[in-house]
Amino acid sequence: MSSAEITPAVYRLPIFGAIAREWAEGDADFPLYLILALVSLWGIAIFTWGLPALYLPAVVASPLMILVLVAISRG
Repeated sequence: MSSAEITPAVYRLPIFGAIAREWAEGDADFPLYLILALVSLWGIAIFTWGLPALYLPAVVASPLMILVLVAISRG
């Protein structure tokens, strides 16, 4: 790598770097494949651990939704 070529710091992270690089420079169908992979992992977790794996993502996402609602209401 030459000194003139600067890569973003996120590209050097182990798993997320490959995802970010593929998202920026890769195939146009990559977002679909990523969503499909995440849904598949969630399904595998549900089959492995049962109901906690089904409702825990909703419990984790609820503070984020509260922040979104506050942001919407503030204008």
